[in-house]
Amino acid sequence: MRPIIYSIAFILIFVLLPQPNVKATVEVSAESAILMDQETGRVLYEKNADNPTLIASITKIMTAIIAIESDKLDENVTISDNAVSTEGSSIYLKKDDKIRLEDLVYGLMLRSGNDAAVAISEHVGGSQEGFAYLMNEKARWIGMTNSHFDNPHGLDSENHYSTAYDMALLTKYAMDNSIFRDISGTSSYQSSARDYAWINKNKLLTQLYEYSNGGKTGYTRAAGRTLVSTAEKNGQTLIVVTLNAPSDWQDHMHLFEWGFEKFPLRKLQDRSTMTLQTNKKDTITAEIQEPIYYPLAENEKSNISYKNYVSRTPSDFDKIGKRVFYLNDEAITATSLYLSSPEEEEDNTFWASFREQLKRWFGDNSD
Repeated sequence: MRPIIYSIAFILIFVLLPQPNVKATVEVSAESAILMDQETGRVLYEKNADNPTLIASITKIMTAIIAIESDKLDENVTISDNAVSTEGSSIYLKKDDKIRLEDLVYGLMLRSGNDAAVAISEHVGGSQEGFAYLMNEKARWIGMTNSHFDNPHGLDSENHYSTAYDMALLTKYAMDNSIFRDISGTSSYQSSARDYAWINKNKLLTQLYEYSNGGKTGYTRAAGRTLVSTAEKNGQTLIVVTLNAPSDWQDHMHLFEWGFEKFPLRKLQDRSTMTLQTNKKDTITAEIQEPIYYPLAENEKSNISYKNYVSRTPSDFDKIGKRVFYLNDEAITATSLYLSSPEEEEDNTFWASFREQLKRWFGDNSD
């Protein structure tokens, strides 16, 4: 239970803290674009990232994560005439077909099936309108303040829009789900209801970029080419979103390579134990339980500082405060401080006594 609580706490800390803006010289073809670090949410590059616009089929990232979180993936979905008659890209469902919801999500993400999107929405939300309500509730919960969803597939609508930044937030959230990661990163998939495999339309994943590990393509004439993709290199995952980008494959590869080179994850803090004073001036032994990493440019490393904030008494799970890290005096991330466990304190006492005994035997040669 404690690791789960810690993970939730870290996610909330990273989301709530402001992220410093980065000036970049990267050029992209996209009308709107963003490059975000997956772990910390730091924005490494942006271009018109808060401009609401049509987003086409990258909408289906939201459809997929809601379906996954519904806990209905093993259920069979009966395909309606409404789903079959949906215009645009299709996985060629037939009326009254029965197909597992999980298979529909694969068809949605890999082949961008609009018919799959409608079938998912009707099964999970009761109707397209009911599902759109779930989409907008989820968007508000994630913090997508410049988005509104009108349908589960992304076909053009005046009331269906988002921004590059909001879609990066959505992708960051979705990529924390292991099932979504697996589906998004699948090159091909064969449903038990089909005698052929679906090949992922994301060419970054299947052909062009060796570090690609997920994403979603999109296109309508009005929206232009839209693309969300993720890539992992040296333990770091980056997210790129481009909207209305004529050269989207090149934009994404260029931004990924630039981000991995210029802003690698650097260790700010290792696991450690320290002696601190509470507000009552009592001395306590505290610990940081997990290493902390943050994407930094080379010239930013020397501008990192931190402050410890310690409360009078421990809260739940012996949490006694936090250490906040600053870049140029702006808070960027934080980690919890915990009261050291008795076992660790005893262990520390043993080694301190052992060192003192060695000094008695051999003398203290320190200056």
